[in-house]
Order: sequence, then C-alpha cells, then structure tokens
Amino acid sequence: MSMAGTGQPLSLFDVTARAMSAQLVRMNASASNLANAGNVAASQDAAYRPLRPVFAEELDRSSGLATVRVAGVYRSDAAPVRMHDPDHPLADANGDVWEAPVDENAELVEMMESARQYQNVVEAMQTAKQLMLETMRMK
Repeated sequence: MSMAGTGQPLSLFDVTARAMSAQLVRMNASASNLANAGNVAASQDAAYRPLRPVFAEELDRSSGLATVRVAGVYRSDAAPVRMHDPDHPLADANGDVWEAPVDENAELVEMMESARQYQNVVEAMQTAKQLMLETMRMK
C-alpha cells in the first residue's frame, strides 16, 4: 500500500490524517444514532437501527507505518423496542409502535471517546511538526 496510489510511502502526516478521518466517522455515526434516539416507526422493519463503523488496519510495507481504513459502516442488528401507544399516528392494528434501539449513554461515551482519540492524534501531529521544525533549525 502506498499513499493514495502515488507509489510514495506513507508519512506520519498521512497516518494521522487517516486516524482523524476514522475518528470523524465514529463521531458522525454516534451523532446519527443520537439524532434518531427515541424515533418511532410503524413497523419493526421500518425502525431506525444504529450505525456501527468497522475499521481495518493497513500496513505500508515501504515505510513500516500502520494506519487505519474504514472497512464499512453497517446497521446494528439490535431489535427495535415495541411500545404500546394506540394513540400514536403510526400505531399498527395492535396499537404498537417500534422505537429505535439506541442506547443514548453508550452513544455519548462513544462520541466522547472518539473526540478524545481525535485530540490525541492532533497532539501527536503537532508534536511531530514541532520536532521537524526544530530539526530544520539545527546548524
């Protein structure tokens, strides 16, 4: 694997850019899940199912650096929650609606964790940049 098909090995900045991108995918999935928490549908099949990003490692043999890629973003197989609410406009013949199976606490933890990982990557990139600048200033 090389940098976006250019034939050049990955740099530390390529690795950190991919790591930040992966954390943004995590945050966006959590934000989508939180936005749909509490949503109801008329049927189990129509109910929102949480998004789950899956990541894979990629090794750049020329530089020895490992990075991450998004292998996919999938819908959870968590079952929607049936609620009896005969007055709801989407209620079925039995008076039931189906609520999205979103654990808001777990999604908030996921969002906070991905934000912290993003910050860690930014700090690592800033440290590398500072060290490079200091190396260039040496005489």
